[in-house]
Amino acid sequence: MTFDVLGIIAPHPPILVPEVGHADSEVARASATALGHAAHLLERFAPQTVVIMSPHTEAYSDAFTVTTAARVRGDLGRFGAPQVVYDVPGDAELAEAIIAEAMHAGISVAPHEDIDPKGPLDHGVLVPMRFLDPGCRFPLVDLSFTYLSPGVHAAFGAAVRRAAERIGRRIAFVASGDMSHRLKPDAPAGYSPRAADFDAEVVRLIGRGDFDALASIDPILREEAGECGWRSFLTLGGFLKGDQVAPRVLSYEGPWGVGYMVAVFAPEQELADLPVTTPMRGSKGGSKGDAESEPVALARATIAAYVTDHIRPSGARLTDSALPERAGAFVSLHEHGRLRGCIGTIGPTRSSLAEEIAHNAVAAATEDPRFPPLSAEELDGLEIKVDVLHAPEHASSLSDLDPKTYGVITTCGSRRGLLLPDLEGVDTCEDQVAIAMQKGGIAAGEPIHLERFKVDRYV
Repeated sequence: MTFDVLGIIAPHPPILVPEVGHADSEVARASATALGHAAHLLERFAPQTVVIMSPHTEAYSDAFTVTTAARVRGDLGRFGAPQVVYDVPGDAELAEAIIAEAMHAGISVAPHEDIDPKGPLDHGVLVPMRFLDPGCRFPLVDLSFTYLSPGVHAAFGAAVRRAAERIGRRIAFVASGDMSHRLKPDAPAGYSPRAADFDAEVVRLIGRGDFDALASIDPILREEAGECGWRSFLTLGGFLKGDQVAPRVLSYEGPWGVGYMVAVFAPEQELADLPVTTPMRGSKGGSKGDAESEPVALARATIAAYVTDHIRPSGARLTDSALPERAGAFVSLHEHGRLRGCIGTIGPTRSSLAEEIAHNAVAAATEDPRFPPLSAEELDGLEIKVDVLHAPEHASSLSDLDPKTYGVITTCGSRRGLLLPDLEGVDTCEDQVAIAMQKGGIAAGEPIHLERFKVDRYV
């Protein structure tokens, strides 16, 4: 045994299983490959039991359910593949311990004897376990989530952990769940232009292991996305809370209008041989033709009108009520993965955020002194990001900074330099501050005032 805790996020589209999807399953090869990596990690971990939470397990709005059966079984017959069978022992002792811990914490749980007998395992369990445990080696306890608060789901995850520790059971927790179901016009749940924003935010937060921020995602955005895995992910966060684990997003894709993410949580040294996979640039919007967020769509339309017809459209508007009325904003342009322009404002300088974005979009395309003005021929390949800035706050030292979470502002007299957060190649606070100072014309060794800020990034 080389490590003591393992969490896995796994999607569950039946079409991903070759016996169901046949040639179509190749479209989501990235997810299948990532699940294979997670399976190797699970094998190394060698759990005594796997605990899995599925959005499709029999559920109640106000109570979690816990399978107490001595054996659990299911197949993918309803998807045309009855030969795909998952049949393993249950773990009644662990299930009863979970129920007891949850009830002791004041969490509503429906034990087996209080509900109708459960039917076969659902595809939210079968699809992940087909990849994670193809040899049917590990006993299983199946859970459902509820429609109670995010905090209750985290508390239930913590109760699962306490139950396993109390009876000395070594368990891995699998959070089964898909992301948005509305990424494309032909998606199964219809289309929403904000669905890609939801997936981008979840991938970003999971990549940082920030379950607290995940719990606070705008409920209107979740509704627009039509997601099904958010509560499973929150429960996993409660299970992992307090552990020294590193997150690793192994894949994200949305080939059929539904987002699929595979991620693992384990000690850093256990992830060394796993690939670092990030979404393709533009796969969540930001490239022409993709489902774009409203701020990016505004920036693109403004740039196109100015570059092609030398017109600055007036009366720019944003309809998303979640956006602030006024704020500083940076517009960043990339071409073939390389920076092509970036201009922004630290605080609001225009009458509305829409006007701020429109003005800075034109400036990024035509006034960045590092680049020539953008040509009309470059519009089709242009990738755009919009960062809406939160108000800066004082940072007393480097220990208050985190280049993945916060941008930084360095000030010396009238000279000021800014660097946005979460930039490729900027991995330390020292590097972040040094680059910001250089941008502001501040020499090394000069006294500086530090500020930090967060952004809402739109693609």
